[in-house]
Amino acid sequence: MHMSAHTHYQAELDAGRFCIQQCSQCQKHVFTPRELCPHCGASPLRWVRAGGMGTVYSTRTIHRKPEAGGNYNVAIIDLDEDVRMMSRVEDESPNAVFIGQRVQARVVQKEGRGLVVFQPVVEQGAAA
Repeated sequence: MHMSAHTHYQAELDAGRFCIQQCSQCQKHVFTPRELCPHCGASPLRWVRAGGMGTVYSTRTIHRKPEAGGNYNVAIIDLDEDVRMMSRVEDESPNAVFIGQRVQARVVQKEGRGLVVFQPVVEQGAAA
């Protein structure tokens, strides 16, 4: 039985792995999961582990009452592999997330399913 690209992507997340596709013809990375390369039309695409590093392209704070979980952000992240995805930045006040901020992905489990979220990158070289 053939597993769809979206099903494979979710299965990898459920196992704790953040994978994206890469074209074996033109070598460009592909996201969201699909059957054909949107750049050159080649198939099949292979699955590779995402590096997980990215930059906030846009961010928006969604306001919720505290009893509903409080405010959170929705962000568009440009991964270093030159693909863009929607997610959220955690471990920081939603209002503190900014365009151009460097972030790193991690896979979290929510209700038994894997989900990619991002956290701010701590600058290297800071005094310990």
